Amino acid sequence: MPFLRIALAVLLVFCATQAFAEKRVALVIGNSAYQHVAALPNPGNDAADMAAKLEGLGFEVVTGVDLDLSGVRRVLRDFVDRLDGADLALFYYAGHGLQVDGENYLAPVDAKLASHVDLDFEAVPMNLILSAMERSTRVNVVLLDACRDNPLAVNLARSMGTRSASVGRGLAKVGTGIGTLIAFATQPGNVALDGSGRNSPFTSALLKHLGQPGRDITRELIEVRRDVLAATGGKQVPWDNSSLTGEVVLKPADGGQPASVREPATDQTAELAYWETIKDGTERDLFDAYLQQYPDGAFASLAKAKIRIIERVSAAATEGVTDVPAGQAVAAVDPAAAAAGTDDRALTRSIQQQLNRLGCRAGSEDGLWGAGSRKALEAFARHSKAELATLEPSSDVLERLKAEKARICPLACARNQEAKDGRCVTIRREAKLPEPSATQGTAKTPAKSTGTRAISPPAELKKKSFAGCPDNADVAFRQMFSRGSGRGRTTIAATHSCGRAFACHRAARGQPWDCGWR
Repeated sequence: MPFLRIALAVLLVFCATQAFAEKRVALVIGNSAYQHVAALPNPGNDAADMAAKLEGLGFEVVTGVDLDLSGVRRVLRDFVDRLDGADLALFYYAGHGLQVDGENYLAPVDAKLASHVDLDFEAVPMNLILSAMERSTRVNVVLLDACRDNPLAVNLARSMGTRSASVGRGLAKVGTGIGTLIAFATQPGNVALDGSGRNSPFTSALLKHLGQPGRDITRELIEVRRDVLAATGGKQVPWDNSSLTGEVVLKPADGGQPASVREPATDQTAELAYWETIKDGTERDLFDAYLQQYPDGAFASLAKAKIRIIERVSAAATEGVTDVPAGQAVAAVDPAAAAAGTDDRALTRSIQQQLNRLGCRAGSEDGLWGAGSRKALEAFARHSKAELATLEPSSDVLERLKAEKARICPLACARNQEAKDGRCVTIRREAKLPEPSATQGTAKTPAKSTGTRAISPPAELKKKSFAGCPDNADVAFRQMFSRGSGRGRTTIAATHSCGRAFACHRAARGQPWDCGWR
């Protein structure tokens, strides 16, 4: 009888262990030895260390290092085959990646990307991997250390000419299905640092923080973000996009039980939930309340940065120097990127100033990079014969613009304007009074008199002067029209209080006005 009890207890323990066991499968790829561009120093080390880390966390790991296109497809097929019945799938990639038209691609070591067509035959679409994971597994984690400065993207942009704007910096945001978390080494559209040690800053932080006992992966990624910000001096901000519906704990607490200290975890959960409700807000009171409740919270620095952004936007709106509604401007800046946002806007403003100096008509120098600024940079590249990797703002672009000393873009005037002294002015057409007929009184004159005679303008019109008018019609325009009153129009005609009429024209909305006296 005692023997039967012991046997039954062992059987129950075994069954319970099997019930709680998870099948975890991971694919780890690290590409360093690129054949057509300079090799990367760290991805091979990053992949080897990450594979060892995941194996220690109970993952069945498929590893590939320095893979060409056929090698990537081979390990991907092996990975997908193993996902059958898996509870958790994880994909880690270190190497070159790029975005084209908002789609992300991973670059095998044999990729050359000499033309846009090569994307379909030499690169691996990120959506191919993500779709395969989401079809097979309910919970998926993707870790991408692939935002490095990419010479393959430069090659592709050069081959695309004026369409090079579709080749962006770093990687683009990725839409996901339910139950997927994607973590980028830096925010979308930026490039990550490769690091000077054995591992990149992002992977080094992942190796340090992933797999803490009883710790949810979203909390671990917050600690990863802090470490990378500190290691890069705020230049690199890791980014994640999550549609998880529950906690993902890579390593259970000691004894397989939840974390022993529940109060801090509960408080942290409440803090995270509160932050999620306010992070996209535009009212300062929300962030002041957060700082009062959590003065040393995980998002304290981001809350302070968001408050500074709200104050700047409010001040700009009060002074009337922005056309963007305050709420919209604040909502466009995510708190995680606040540390880098101020520098990016200053860089953009400097580039706009240089483009206007060179005659490329970037429009308002507001630090917001839009279609007008991008079109101006494209015009600069076309007229200067410069080869630009992208039409997005960067320090390299700024230095290239500063190197030019003379006007680059030719002056383009409207049909009723002419170039004069480096600017467009309205063509002045003086009315001519009819003259007496040259044949009047000769033999060829018809017998019946037409009564035609010379017409002279009134004496008071001859004497009238415009001494009280500004010398420049642009000054008259600014005196009569406030900023923004010409919204949507490209032509304005008016009469100044001095009695003289003037007309103003601009090529498009957002462009400067060119005015002339009539």
